[in-house]
Amino acid sequence: MAGPIIETRWRPLGSTDPFRLKEARLQAHYALQWLARAARAYIPPQPDDSHTCLHWDDALDAFATQNFAGGARVLLRIPTLTLTVQGDEGEADSQSLALDSRTDAQAREWLGKQLEARRLVPAALDEPAPYEIPAHAIAGGAAYEARAEADGLAVLAAWYANAAALIEGVRRRVAGERLAVSALCCWPHHFDLAILAMLSVHHSAEPGMIGVGLSPGDEYYDEPYFYVSVYPEPKAEALPALPPVGCWHTRDFTAAVAPAQKILAAKNAEVETGRFLDEGVGASLGLLSQVSEG
Repeated sequence: MAGPIIETRWRPLGSTDPFRLKEARLQAHYALQWLARAARAYIPPQPDDSHTCLHWDDALDAFATQNFAGGARVLLRIPTLTLTVQGDEGEADSQSLALDSRTDAQAREWLGKQLEARRLVPAALDEPAPYEIPAHAIAGGAAYEARAEADGLAVLAAWYANAAALIEGVRRRVAGERLAVSALCCWPHHFDLAILAMLSVHHSAEPGMIGVGLSPGDEYYDEPYFYVSVYPEPKAEALPALPPVGCWHTRDFTAAVAPAQKILAAKNAEVETGRFLDEGVGASLGLLSQVSEG
C-alpha cells in the first residue's frame, strides 16, 4: 500500500525489564476484564462481538467501553490501573477506584454500586466470560500491584498510544483505497488494539481479511509486537521480503510481525514501524490478489 509515513507524537518506549513488562501486561489484562464484563452486561450484543470493542482514549491513557443506555461508560487508566465510571457529563460526573492493593472482589463490589446508582443491574457483571485469559494470581484472589508495576504500566501505555496513532493513520489510508475497514478497537480477549480490512477474493466464498494491530505480548511473543495478518493464508514460498524490523510468522496464523526488540533497536522506531505497517499491508494486498488470480 503506497502512502506517506506521517510522523506522530511517538512516545519514548525505554528499556523495561521484560519480566516486569509481562507482569504489568498480565495485571492490566485482568483489570480490563471489568470493562469487558460491563460491555457484555449493558450493551446490546452484536453477532461479531463488536459491543465488547474498547476504544483508546489518548488524553487519559485509558481504554473505554462504548456508552451504555443513559450515557455512562467505564474506563481503565493503564498507567495506574484505575477504574472510572463516567456519566454523560464526562469528568464532572465520574467516580474512580485505583485497583492498587485491591482484589477483584473489591473491584466488583465498587463497580456494582456505581452502576446500580445509574439504574443498571449489578448482578449482570457476574456472568462468566466466554473465553479464558492467561493464568495469574489475581484470578485466585491476589491484589493488584499497580504501584510496584508503575514503570511497566507506563511503558505499556506508551506502546498502546504509539500504536493508536500509527494504526489510525493506516486505517485512513486503507479507507482511501475504498476498502471496508473497521474502527480501531481493543478486543479484551487478546488485549490487542487493531483494525480489520475486508475485501472480496475471487474463487472464494469468504472475504479476504487483513488485520493491522499491536499485541502487548502473548503465547507466541513474550513482548509487544505490531502485526499485519492476512487471510486466507498464503503459501509460505509466496511471502515477500519485509522491512528490517519485520519478519513473517507462520505458526497457527500468517502475519508480518515486528517485535519490540527489533523496534527498540531501530534508528528511528516510529518511521521504521510505520514503514513496516504500510509495506505489510501492501504485501498482504498483493498476496490476496494472487489468491484471486489463482
